[in-house]
Amino acid sequence: MSSNVPLRQARLVRPLALLACALLAGSTLAGCSSSSSASASASASASASALQGTTLQQACTAVSTVLADGPDPDADSVGYAQAQVLPLRQLKLSDSAVQQAANQLASAYQAFSTASGGAATADAIAVTKAQNAVNALCPGAAS
Repeated sequence: MSSNVPLRQARLVRPLALLACALLAGSTLAGCSSSSSASASASASASASALQGTTLQQACTAVSTVLADGPDPDADSVGYAQAQVLPLRQLKLSDSAVQQAANQLASAYQAFSTASGGAATADAIAVTKAQNAVNALCPGAAS
């Protein structure tokens, strides 16, 4: 009987050893694939950042182009404001933050161009605030 005990133990140990090897191999492969997934995620993130940077640059260029057109803002601030409202509203930008800032600037210009008396001062402050928001996203665009 004593000779059967080692055989019985071997029959129990062998499946456990195979299971342990399978688990070890699985975790090793999972480690390799997560490393690969991390690399793929980093690459996708870098591509998305580059695309976002390009989108932001294109949006800023479009806003700068619109704001560079029209009367001289120093010579005719009301005329300049009036001239900017429609072109700013017509912009369809891929960058939502720049789109929102451009829309706010258009609204501020609209209010400023129709204001009179004491309201003109408050609206001029709103224009400055909206210009600063655009410049925060697109430095120098609304100078």
